[in-house]
Amino acid sequence: MLEFTEEQRLIRSEIRNLCSEFDDEYWRTKDRAKEYPMEFVRTLGEHGWLGTVIPEEYGGAGLDPLEAAIVLEEITASGAGFNGAMACHGAMFIPRSVLDYGSESMKREVLPGIASGEKLLQCFSLTEPGAGFDSTSITTFAERVERNSTSDASPEATQNGDRYVVNGQKVWTSRYHASDYMVLVARTTPKPEVEEKTDGLSLFLVDLDDAEAQGAVETEEIEKNIRAAVPSYEVWFEDLEVPAGNLIGEEDAGFRQVMDGLNEERVVIAAECVGLARAAIDRAVEYANEREVFDRQIGKNQAIQHPLADAYARMTSARNITYQAARAFKEGRDVGEAANVAVYMAREAASEACDRAVQTHGGYGIAVEYDVERFWREARLTRIAPVSDEMILNYIGEHVLGLPRSY
Repeated sequence: MLEFTEEQRLIRSEIRNLCSEFDDEYWRTKDRAKEYPMEFVRTLGEHGWLGTVIPEEYGGAGLDPLEAAIVLEEITASGAGFNGAMACHGAMFIPRSVLDYGSESMKREVLPGIASGEKLLQCFSLTEPGAGFDSTSITTFAERVERNSTSDASPEATQNGDRYVVNGQKVWTSRYHASDYMVLVARTTPKPEVEEKTDGLSLFLVDLDDAEAQGAVETEEIEKNIRAAVPSYEVWFEDLEVPAGNLIGEEDAGFRQVMDGLNEERVVIAAECVGLARAAIDRAVEYANEREVFDRQIGKNQAIQHPLADAYARMTSARNITYQAARAFKEGRDVGEAANVAVYMAREAASEACDRAVQTHGGYGIAVEYDVERFWREARLTRIAPVSDEMILNYIGEHVLGLPRSY
């Protein structure tokens, strides 16, 4: 049985209370209108929850991924689903790049505003049309330009010294217009010139107001029907000037910086999947207790009861594994195996729970007013993003079982 501290139980209780202010109709409306739930995100920010993992010295709560997992599990389980969790989870782990690798001046300039909710760093731009999971093949390029090397260099671009000029295209960049900052992954050394294929990539902090003022960024929203309230975009950069001081960490070391954050992200996604499974099971049980066919509750039928009991058992198992991984992360232990197993099992649990919830509702399972069709759609997304089932199994096969690399 999972054990939580008194502080962690209080966190869970407070998040439930905050989420209760946003009912099912709020989330249905946001999903239907494909409208970002900014009111919800601002409420979390005002109460300090967007700064969960930011240290206290920068205005945050100074908590760990374990507490972030609690927050996001409860958001998803409340009925907000992935429209709620993914509207704000970027704010909980994308700033980790700045926290772990940014300069002290960057941290002090950016993190307090994020922790207070006044500013949002929700946008991470990595994937490209020609480079999905193969991040080493990205072509968006950031060219270093020396101070005063061109006569028309703007003072804003050069006041801190050199700058980078970015050109390229990204895809599936989420929350662009709901962010003040973006973490951009770009190539800084041409691929043919690097010793290792993982070399040559760098991370940059982009001020999106500045980027828009330059007229150097164009976006087009990708139309989709899953997690519809949280938009994703194609993004084009044309001569975007980024001050050299906005380089996060070392030049050409970006790939390793990105990889360092993946396990934390997978623990967070696993917690969200657990929350989604809980939401689906709760609604299915409620319906099975209320719905009567042939003068009896359908919940009395084993054909209804057993699949829901099975879904609950799967969810509970996935939840245990997820928090074991979160605790390992908190204690500084290697979490590669635990994080990947957790996210795989939690996805399976969410998919099964949401499918059984739809089946329990019968025809009403696809009716918007019962919400389970929304959960079912969102569960399908987890199997492909932010990393596919197949890539998770590749990791387990190679790094855990010791099998030959398959790709």
